[in-house]
Amino acid sequence: MTSPGTSDLSGEELTFGQRLKILRARRGMSRDVLGGLVGKSGSWVKSVEVGRLDMPKLHILVRLAEALRVRDLSHLTGERSMQVDMFTGPGHTRLPAVRAALNSSPALTRRAAPPVSHLRARLDQAWVARHSSRDHRDVLGRLLPGLITDAQLAAYQAEDRTQRRAAQAVLAEVYAIAQFFIAYQPAADLLWRVAERGMVAAQDSGDVHAIGVASWLMAQAHRDAGDWDAADVVTGETLDALRPHVDAGQVPAFAIWGALHFEAGYTAARRGEAGSAWRWWDLAESIASRLPGSYYHPVTSFSRAIMGAHATTVAVELRAGGESVRQAERAADSVIPSRPRRARHRIEQARAYYLDGQYREALGVLDNAYDAAPETIAYNGYARRILLEELDSRDASRRTSASIVATKVGLLTA
Repeated sequence: MTSPGTSDLSGEELTFGQRLKILRARRGMSRDVLGGLVGKSGSWVKSVEVGRLDMPKLHILVRLAEALRVRDLSHLTGERSMQVDMFTGPGHTRLPAVRAALNSSPALTRRAAPPVSHLRARLDQAWVARHSSRDHRDVLGRLLPGLITDAQLAAYQAEDRTQRRAAQAVLAEVYAIAQFFIAYQPAADLLWRVAERGMVAAQDSGDVHAIGVASWLMAQAHRDAGDWDAADVVTGETLDALRPHVDAGQVPAFAIWGALHFEAGYTAARRGEAGSAWRWWDLAESIASRLPGSYYHPVTSFSRAIMGAHATTVAVELRAGGESVRQAERAADSVIPSRPRRARHRIEQARAYYLDGQYREALGVLDNAYDAAPETIAYNGYARRILLEELDSRDASRRTSASIVATKVGLLTA
């Protein structure tokens, strides 16, 4: 799927600078903001855009693509030989089976659906398995085909409105866990189909928690596609709709309420809006502080334990190198109970060190991320970008360290 704003950049007559200017304008970025995101000045961006400077080297191109959320470098460079997807990992071997389950029709079978209570128990077990496993995608890839088929069947065969609502709430969450498996694989069509189905099922259920989860995932899908405005609309409308229905006594719904506040801050950070980003983080932190100390939301990871990791993410997205490192070192990732989420935080820590020019520290943290959950780092575009840049380093020891991690991850053959 093409990122928003790139569909009409196919004309070969456009220079690199013209492409850069178009993409920057469509993201609503000033030259100073874009320059800051890639470690350059606003005047440097202007010089590139007007043609005084040539196309930069690959590592700067990668940073520009990341900042502009351009998935394919050819949309930025105009060179078909550089069709490199920046934010998609490899296709998992179990992806075809998951796709087949999502494409199946419950109307074509007479098999009786399992009880919703049985599906809920299986779904809860799937979340536990995901959070506790190093190879969490493989685990989910084994569980999802049967879970998807049975949940779709239960929703289709529901005999009354009450039963249907309960089945749809479970189905919406099944689509949510499927989205975690599909994300960052070469299956953008499937990702959007699952996100949209999850939203429909959640709305049909009328369940506040299900609606919040589906909206949280939809906002992420929009943001990762580079459509920050759409992400803001989904988050804002959902917060408005849920406000009358949540309180601290309803812990799961209250947690998704907090997670949506952080999502608003995450998107603001992507825009470079520091004040807004930290204001949303403060609101999310105040909500987390009212949750039980040991509570950990199974879908969003929202909890007291995650707020340090969230602060690291905000600082990294704002490209604040020194502040990113301070937040990264302040956040104790050992308290995050989920292996994949702990690995994700370590990748954010690595990004912080890299922003601050602490390249060896960044590689060491990426190695730790691999130890926590290999399949998280293998599918993470930021981790791959750091490794690829370090493989081109002039420092032989850094190249060696990067090659060791890259080989583990699968970027290089052993």
